[in-house]
Amino acid sequence: MSKLVAFAAIQGAYNIVSKAEGTLKKAIDKFGPDQKIEFPNTAYYLPIIYSILGIPVKTLGDARKPMEVARKLLPAHVKNMYHLPYLGPLLDAGMSALFAEEVAEAIRYLEDPDFYLVSEDIDETSGKIWLGAAEDTVFRKRGVEFVDGTAPGFAAIVGAAPDPETAKWIAEEYQKKNLYVFMCANQNGTTFSEQLLEAGVQIGWNTRLVPFGPDISAAVFALGFANRAAMAFGGIKPGDYKKMLIYNKDRIFAFVNALGEVNAEWAANAAGCVNWGFPTIADTDIPEILPTGVCTYEHVVANVPHREMPQRSIEIRGLKVTVANVDIPLAYGPAFEGERVRKDDLYLEMGGGKTQAVELCSMADMKEIEDGQIEVIGPDIKDIKKGDRLPLGIFVQVAGRQMQEDFEPILERQIHHLINYAQGVMHIGQRDIAWIRVGEQAVNKGFTLKHIGVILHAKLHQDFGAILDKVQVTLYTKKEDVDKLTATARENYKKRDARVEQMTDEGVETYYSCTLCQSFAPNHVCMVSPERTGLCGAYNWMDCKASYEINPTGPNQPVEKGECIDPKLGQWRGVNDFIYKASRQNVTHYNFYSLVHDPMTTCGCCECIAAVISGCNGVMTVGRDYTGETPTGMKFTTLAGVMGGGASSPGFVGHSKYNICQRKFISGDGGLLRMVWMPKGLKDELREGLLKRGEELGYPDLIDRIADETVGVTEDEILPFLKEKDHPALKMEPIIG
Repeated sequence: MSKLVAFAAIQGAYNIVSKAEGTLKKAIDKFGPDQKIEFPNTAYYLPIIYSILGIPVKTLGDARKPMEVARKLLPAHVKNMYHLPYLGPLLDAGMSALFAEEVAEAIRYLEDPDFYLVSEDIDETSGKIWLGAAEDTVFRKRGVEFVDGTAPGFAAIVGAAPDPETAKWIAEEYQKKNLYVFMCANQNGTTFSEQLLEAGVQIGWNTRLVPFGPDISAAVFALGFANRAAMAFGGIKPGDYKKMLIYNKDRIFAFVNALGEVNAEWAANAAGCVNWGFPTIADTDIPEILPTGVCTYEHVVANVPHREMPQRSIEIRGLKVTVANVDIPLAYGPAFEGERVRKDDLYLEMGGGKTQAVELCSMADMKEIEDGQIEVIGPDIKDIKKGDRLPLGIFVQVAGRQMQEDFEPILERQIHHLINYAQGVMHIGQRDIAWIRVGEQAVNKGFTLKHIGVILHAKLHQDFGAILDKVQVTLYTKKEDVDKLTATARENYKKRDARVEQMTDEGVETYYSCTLCQSFAPNHVCMVSPERTGLCGAYNWMDCKASYEINPTGPNQPVEKGECIDPKLGQWRGVNDFIYKASRQNVTHYNFYSLVHDPMTTCGCCECIAAVISGCNGVMTVGRDYTGETPTGMKFTTLAGVMGGGASSPGFVGHSKYNICQRKFISGDGGLLRMVWMPKGLKDELREGLLKRGEELGYPDLIDRIADETVGVTEDEILPFLKEKDHPALKMEPIIG
């Protein structure tokens, strides 16, 4: 262990702990020990402390204990430890610093509640850009991307680049590789985040360039995000620090880029990150720690040139990154999906209610189309001026020996994100309500409408090459052509919807597994049937069938149902055999149609969680977008912590939004007629489906009999409403026998 590394990191930890102790004492003197502290709208209390120590810090008084631990972790004899050949004292010092910083940041929320934005995105006009701890709605949405591989990892950048242009180049290199960039700390008053804004780069969660805070202590928000992912998606229990750190090393591919002079407090944070297996790569001449030990490869690497830093960092972390090769004049990748084309930069707008825009993917005979033929019929960008609008029809024709008509809507749904991955191009909506904006910067780089066809041709071949041999794209920009394509598309949509709607679980002999989330929840096995979509909302039976055709060794495997063990609850012998093996012998069986009796396992990716409300003889459900209280006495995030991580939890089950309106939704417990509460936003979102299912069940006004938060958030508050509305659940047999 380098003497200089040890001295700097340990001295930095002493500084951080001492300052935090002083901050805590002053806060207790001012507010009292019972004053509540938190990272607003998040679960897991102060997540580093909670996950490592198992201590839920709810008040200023609660913070005393982790601060005592932090003090005890500091090496007792600093001057005599330089020569030690192991990292123990260094790692302890780093962990100590992080505990102290997390307490200090919680107190900052108390002392200055407006310092951090309570938002997913920054507000450049106000000059407030610091996002602090990710709210749970943001964390759940973004965390899923780490689960499904859309985001392979994150770079934690501390300090600032030599200039805004270098900062922009580094950030875009990580964006192209689909990584998140978490930013904190400043170098002589300048931050990497502010440099990006100066260079005209959009920052915020939507572009994966996340400005946590201007001080080094904001590094706890990045590490806290990683630990929250381990608890929410991986089922790691709070306080199980060994599993927590191993999980992060093996599954959360992160690293630190230190830009500029590394002072003692930065060194302490770098030492803390090594505990997680996250190495530090610096652009300055700092002492290195090269032998493999805690991290996958080197722990601290110095003097890395800025133009080499992204690639070297990825190599040192042991991260494998696949970058799409699409021949367009713009940067391309998932990191640009959330980018917005704002009014000032808007060059061309299509759809969005201003003009008609429609998208249709249709299967063709192999002889009918020519692979790679891309045609724009009507005006292209070169034929218009800034601020103009055009109608747009995107007609994708595909052919292949393995192609099936059922795959058309699956391929069509790809159009949204594939176009959105182009930097400077924004796509919202789908089908006949699409909306596309093209920014002036994209046009200045040479982007044309024909490049939309280039993107779709390249990516559909790349992602669906197992079923596609030919892709032809035609883009219409004349009103009469777009109107004609819209009429054709709407007829196709009706036929597709009817085909899927008519499918039943009894009508097929094969279901499909989904084990995508096992990268984070090793015991979880999702099973998808025609009447039970994947709990994340992203996969239905047709999607899984297509996925298997495309990738026969992938996460979606066909499962023969076999003998029916219980038709009411939904259990089959073939399914049980599969989940027993796929869950590593941790789950022997579960039921598709019940949340009371051995329900399906759940991971943190679920869109909604349903739970029994016994006092109302019914169930409630809550989506991850709702942050308020529920009649269970738990918010969504608490519920997810109770029954996520791949467990089967009687009384609770995860499910998709769409599943609520499917006929088999908890049919073993009485079905949708048991639904007594759900958030108003979810009711409004599902209104059409709830009205239809209510009518089928003999209660056309069922939606109006279901309570929401405007009625109450406790059993006592909603029960009078249910009685007044004569809710059918009150007359059903007891939900818990």
